[in-house]
Amino acid sequence: MSIYDLKPKFQNLLRPTVVKLAERGVTANQVTLLACAISVILGIVLTAFSTVNWLFILIPIWLFLRMALNAIDGMLAREFNQKSRLGGYLNEVTDVISDAALYLPFALIFPFDPLLIGLIIWLAALTEFCGVLGQVQGQTRRYDGPLGKSDRAFLFGVLGLVYTFVPYLPDWLYWLAWVIIALLVMTCVKRVRAGLAEAPLILPSEISEKTTALEATKSQKGE
Repeated sequence: MSIYDLKPKFQNLLRPTVVKLAERGVTANQVTLLACAISVILGIVLTAFSTVNWLFILIPIWLFLRMALNAIDGMLAREFNQKSRLGGYLNEVTDVISDAALYLPFALIFPFDPLLIGLIIWLAALTEFCGVLGQVQGQTRRYDGPLGKSDRAFLFGVLGLVYTFVPYLPDWLYWLAWVIIALLVMTCVKRVRAGLAEAPLILPSEISEKTTALEATKSQKGE
């Protein structure tokens, strides 16, 4: 079970807003880039002022808003004919950039350290890479948990909220970080396994190759 499974209900709540944005000419790519830009700026500010704990209330607030924006850009693309190849690239790349920027401030907060948070950032990016590989293999994009993007947003949102009110975090959170790392590894493995177990889709290139082969066979038979 992953928070991602709640996405359809969340989208239904956002649909009226999405319709209004589409009527005003807002595009999915604009929403995607805006969410990434704010995430990077916020990550830089919090990294520079990591000792100012009350600023970290912005983490849970922004992660929730970012989740909404991510849902909105997807709905604009699907439901208002805004899908594009550029949008596909932006959607994946900006998510990884945004996650890295928002997790980075915790590298300077005890009991965490740069190596630990750096490993979490790297594995978080790897989970998304494993998810995208499903499409590369002619299958679907995988969003399996236990620690997908939405789950990580919830977890780091809680950490930001705790740090806001508890400026000296307990030592046991260091070991929680290792649990997070283990869950990220499990997520990678699960996404690869789920992708391998999936029946492959027929890619347009494969259809073209089969059609060409069939036409060549008919031509040889004089049909």
